[in-house]
Amino acid sequence: MSSLTIATRESRLAMWQAEHVMALLAQRGHSVNLLGMTTKGDQILDRSLSKVGGKGLFVKELEVAIEEGRADLAVHSLKDVPMELPDGFVLACVMEREDPRDAFVSNKYASLASLPQGAVVGTSSLRRMALLHALRPDLVIEPLRGNLDTRLRKLDEGLYEGIVLAAAGLKRLGLSERIRVCFEPHEMLPAAGQGALGIEVRANRQDVVDALAPLAHQTTWLAVSAERAVSRAMGGSCSMPLAAYATLSGDVLTIDAAWGDSEGKLPLESVRLSGTVTDLASATALGATAAVELRARVVAKGGVVPKSGESLDAS
Repeated sequence: MSSLTIATRESRLAMWQAEHVMALLAQRGHSVNLLGMTTKGDQILDRSLSKVGGKGLFVKELEVAIEEGRADLAVHSLKDVPMELPDGFVLACVMEREDPRDAFVSNKYASLASLPQGAVVGTSSLRRMALLHALRPDLVIEPLRGNLDTRLRKLDEGLYEGIVLAAAGLKRLGLSERIRVCFEPHEMLPAAGQGALGIEVRANRQDVVDALAPLAHQTTWLAVSAERAVSRAMGGSCSMPLAAYATLSGDVLTIDAAWGDSEGKLPLESVRLSGTVTDLASATALGATAAVELRARVVAKGGVVPKSGESLDAS
């Protein structure tokens, strides 16, 4: 038994995630409390994340709390976690994945295909912009920032004909009825880590790592390790419309990765690789190999692939 403090953002979804981990740890005999915080990513809503520092803005304050000893761990939506963690921090646990797909939400239209020509769709994710342009080049894509409840409110106020959100967040908050349809991965490839929760700790806190071990889901961890390796090798950040999604069948992992142009000026490029994966190192290696092939295809078509970055997507 131990006493643990979880650092978490104060949005409704982030609190649900932290409370979910708190309940699982409590079931195993730990005493757990929450440290709610507001991050810069939550405060800056008038600009896209790609212009103000990336998704790392959602995790920095939580890392400071851990560094200062005010918290022992932080629960993140894994796709918010930068590809490279600060020195002294590790991803100690990846939990079983919720639905990784993107969801189409609309008060008037049953699907993306049923939207009229020129309809306004909201998202601030460059990945989703690129994939929406590939599916419906006639649509008008407008920025949409804020937490999940804020985005739904803006839809309800009539600012958009439809919006695209992560299905996992809607399902976790009991809002599945808002989903008109989920895009299958072959239609809209998810972001690396989408739907999975990752738990960050100090590398020297073996006691916390051990406490979290029963919560880990190895199949999910292998898949997202390959996905994050694609993003890391591609320099994936909020300024790159990049997607990566892996599935595991037995010991064979299949990784799909795609790069698009958020303005729809260049064709979508994608790769698929499969290989035997038995541990995190082999999963990471397969993802890195997929990135090499994807980068070559993008560059050959005149695309610009950054050399470094933080994270993949603005959800």
